[in-house]
Amino acid sequence: MGKVQKMPDLVLMTATLMLLTIGVIMVYSASAVLSFHDFGDSFYYMKRQLLFAVLGVGAMLIIARLDYSMWGKWAKLILLICFGLLILVLIPGIGNIRGGARSWLGIGSFGIQPSEFMKMGVLIFLAKLLSDGKLHITRFWSGLMPPLMLMGLAFGLIMLQPDLGTGVVLVGAALLVIFTSGARLLHLGMLALGGVAGFVGLIMAAPYRLQRIVGFLDPWSDPLGAGYQIIQSLYAIGPGGLVGLGFNHSLQKHSYLPEPQTDFIFSIVGEELGFIGGIFVLSLFAILIWRGIRTAITAPDVFGSLLATGITGMIAVQVTINIGVVIGMFPVTGITLPLISYGGSSLTLMLTAIGILLNISRHTR
Repeated sequence: MGKVQKMPDLVLMTATLMLLTIGVIMVYSASAVLSFHDFGDSFYYMKRQLLFAVLGVGAMLIIARLDYSMWGKWAKLILLICFGLLILVLIPGIGNIRGGARSWLGIGSFGIQPSEFMKMGVLIFLAKLLSDGKLHITRFWSGLMPPLMLMGLAFGLIMLQPDLGTGVVLVGAALLVIFTSGARLLHLGMLALGGVAGFVGLIMAAPYRLQRIVGFLDPWSDPLGAGYQIIQSLYAIGPGGLVGLGFNHSLQKHSYLPEPQTDFIFSIVGEELGFIGGIFVLSLFAILIWRGIRTAITAPDVFGSLLATGITGMIAVQVTINIGVVIGMFPVTGITLPLISYGGSSLTLMLTAIGILLNISRHTR
C-alpha cells in the first residue's frame, strides 16, 4: 500500500504546543528569583527558553513536512556523526564540564549535549536496521546481540561523561524498539537480570550514585546532603494542595530547591498550580503518548512503526522517570521533563523528534 499524504495529527500537535507553552511560562516562574540574583534579569532563563522554543517549533513544522523515510536513508551517517560528537565531548579542552559531567560542546553559555542527539541517532538506526528484515531478531547471537551491542556502546560512551539519566532513557527507548520488532521475552528477561547486576555495579562504582540511593531510601538520614533535593521537592508539592499557592508564588524557588527550572520544575508546578495543575500537565503527556502509540500502530511500514515507537518510548520513559524522582519514587537521576524543563538541546531535540512523529502521522493508514 502506498503512502498517502494527509494532515498531521492535530491532537498530537496541540498537546505538544500546550505543553511547550506551559513550559515557557513555568520556566519563568521557577527561575525568576535565580535569574534576578545571578543576572539581574528575572526573564533571563525564560527569554532563552522562548528562543529555543521558537526555533524548535520552526524545526518541528519543517520536519513534519519531510518524508520520514529520508531518516532511514541517512541512518548510518546520522549515527556516525552522533558517535563522533560523543567521542569529541570526552576530550579534555573540547568538552565542557557542567554539573560534574563532561557532556557539553559549545562556547560560553551556548552549547549542545551530544548525548541528547545520540538518543535519536540510535533510535533511527535501530528502526532502520530492524525493519530491513536482514536480522532474525528471535535468535539471540545473530539477531538480538548486534542491536544490543550498538546500544551498549552508546550507553558506555554516555557513562564516561558520566550521565546515567540520559543513558537510562536511551536504553529504555531502544529496548522498547527491539521488543516491538519481535525479540523474545525470554532473551530480554535474561538480559534484564544482567542489566540489573550491571546497574548495581555502576552505582557501587561511584560514591555519589550510592549516596543518591541512600538519600532516596531514607532522605532524612542526610537531609542536608543526599536527601536534600527530594525533601525540598516534597516540601514544594505538599503545600500546593488542590489548587496551589498561585502562579509565581512558590516558596521553594527562593534558593531552597536547587535549579528549580530544570529537573525539578514539576515540583514548582505542583506547588503553584496544585494537584489540578499537575494532573492537567500529566494528562497532556498522556494524550501525547497515546497519539504516539496510535501513530506507531497505524504507520504504513515497519520502519515508520518502529521509529514512532522509539520516539514515543523516549518521551514516556523520560516523563516517567522525571515525575518519579520529583515525587520520591525514584532516586535523583538528572533527567529533565520533556517540553517543560529549561534546556536548549533537550527542547530542540524533543521538538525535532515530535516533528518526525507528526510526519509519520501524515502517512498513517
